[in-house]
Amino acid sequence: MIGEFLNFLRGKSAPAVASQRRKLFFDEAPDHIYAIGDVHGCDDMLGRLEDLIFEDSRNRQGAKWLIMLGDYVDRGPKSASVMDRLTSRPRADIKRICLAGNHEDVMLDFFHNPSADHRWLDFGGLETLYSYGLHKIPSNRHALKNALLARFPDEHLTFLETLPSLVSVPGYCFVHAGIRDGVRLAEQDDADLLWLRPGADEKRVATNDFVIVHGHTPVSNVEIGADRINLDTGAFMSGVLSAVRLSGRNAPEIIQCS
Repeated sequence: MIGEFLNFLRGKSAPAVASQRRKLFFDEAPDHIYAIGDVHGCDDMLGRLEDLIFEDSRNRQGAKWLIMLGDYVDRGPKSASVMDRLTSRPRADIKRICLAGNHEDVMLDFFHNPSADHRWLDFGGLETLYSYGLHKIPSNRHALKNALLARFPDEHLTFLETLPSLVSVPGYCFVHAGIRDGVRLAEQDDADLLWLRPGADEKRVATNDFVIVHGHTPVSNVEIGADRINLDTGAFMSGVLSAVRLSGRNAPEIIQCS
């Protein structure tokens, strides 16, 4: 798939896009899970939040994971730097898993169908292109593909293509946006996992044997309910990037930076 996609950008036939991303299921949870909400190009904040998480993790025994909940690009000023960070090894003894967000999916659609009037450019994509040094969008499709190839590292495109849409461990399910009620996790559709928003009248009553940890829907403060935790505090607007630590039976601990 990755080779086909890169060949497409280089002028060969368009690849067949996979209808569903991978879903990751684990029979055991690590001792500690850190999850970070929507970054949206705010690399400076992400670096500071990582520092706080890595410092916190040093004092904790056992296996540690860092789960990124998607929407790494768009709107903020440093999407390229965020992508560099997430395609590099973490600076601590911690396993990092990055999920796909809806902005990554729209960005990929732009790469599959590059055009100067693509909807991604009004969806935060211009800021992402600026961060890669592309300040003028060629109107000619061939010229645009060449400009993208010249500026976007292959590892960034591979990263976008291979992001999973769901991570499940006993007690928790991690997605970018939400899940469809009454549908088994293995059968959830990516369109829901990456785009679904909680209803305004949603009852905060646990209906599953797990807590959903998500972002996507900006809130003023981290929301911790009976069956879900929302970590999207609108970093690019609010100046606050949020994370949570989940450690066994202990109450969730919020970690934030500005």
